[in-house]
Amino acid sequence: MKIALVHDYLGEFGGAERVLLALSDIWPDAPIYTAFWRPGEAWERFKHRDIRVSWAHRIPLFSTKLHSPLRFLAPAIWNSFDFSEYDIVVGSSSWYVTKGFIKKGKAVEICYCHTPPRWLYGYPTSIEWQRHSIVRWYATIVGFFMRHYDWNASSRVDHFLANSQNTARRIQKFYRRDSTVIYPPVTIPSRTILKKENYYLVISRIVGGKGLELAVGAASKLGFRLKIAGAPAGYATELKKLLTTAGKTVDFLGYVSDETLARLYAGARGFLATSSDEDFGITPLEAMAAGTPVIAFRGGGYTESVIEGKTGVFFDEPTVDSLVTAICTFQKLRFSPEACRTQAELFSKKRFQKEIVEFVRTHGPGTPDAV
Repeated sequence: MKIALVHDYLGEFGGAERVLLALSDIWPDAPIYTAFWRPGEAWERFKHRDIRVSWAHRIPLFSTKLHSPLRFLAPAIWNSFDFSEYDIVVGSSSWYVTKGFIKKGKAVEICYCHTPPRWLYGYPTSIEWQRHSIVRWYATIVGFFMRHYDWNASSRVDHFLANSQNTARRIQKFYRRDSTVIYPPVTIPSRTILKKENYYLVISRIVGGKGLELAVGAASKLGFRLKIAGAPAGYATELKKLLTTAGKTVDFLGYVSDETLARLYAGARGFLATSSDEDFGITPLEAMAAGTPVIAFRGGGYTESVIEGKTGVFFDEPTVDSLVTAICTFQKLRFSPEACRTQAELFSKKRFQKEIVEFVRTHGPGTPDAV
């Protein structure tokens, strides 16, 4: 059984890349096709794999500055790959319309959809390109044609997998396709007991659309210690904005290693999940896996993982005051680290890989033993 993996691109190492890593651990010999890569954490994780980049990777500055304004090249990029020699193509798809490959012959295409492209369907994105009129007009024109392409590409997918019920509803809404929900993998650390410290934690790329301004505003208002781990991405304007409002109790840690990340999760009093419409959200579950409860916005994928009163609390409005109220409620409650870990274990990497393999066995060609 010949299997190929396809991923948008290798840049930052986030939730989508953790899914790709889990997929490549299942099929270590499967080549990974991607639009481009650039130096960074994702490349370091995958450089020992069989990485096959598109022709666009060789365009000067494409991987660093031009891939976003030239996103209309996505159809030409994916249609340039020939998958006809494979039995199964598993795509990891997000904003770069990574689906509906034309040159796949008889291969069965399974699309693991993190979300239909947010920029095509009016959802908040990490970069506020809408504020520039000329960019807004350009994006409107490009988006019109890309939505047609995205719709046609979705019709060529044999099977959709969704990373959450939230994403499954979007797939049904925009593509009129059913999907099977397989939650992404969460790393469950060994049972180490660390003393809780008096700080709250956010793990996120420093970009727009993540609600980071809410966490910073709440920390400034209540005066609690807040640690934000994650590197700036895009044009890095969000970090500049946050620095102008952050008080002395807010620490921007930048990129941290996995070892440091594990200690931060385990030592935090609580984890803040502040995005107003997260596709799913792995970081709250990573916090719970370390025994740390969560304060999350009541929306998106957070409602599928956080159990109110048991593994965390919700806030209802994407405002600083609503978050402050939730934190005050959180501080009056007691949460069991074991209950948090038990909830996180339902989303383990082992569970993810088992469900993926079973789906491929059921829906792919050939016999189960061949997968």
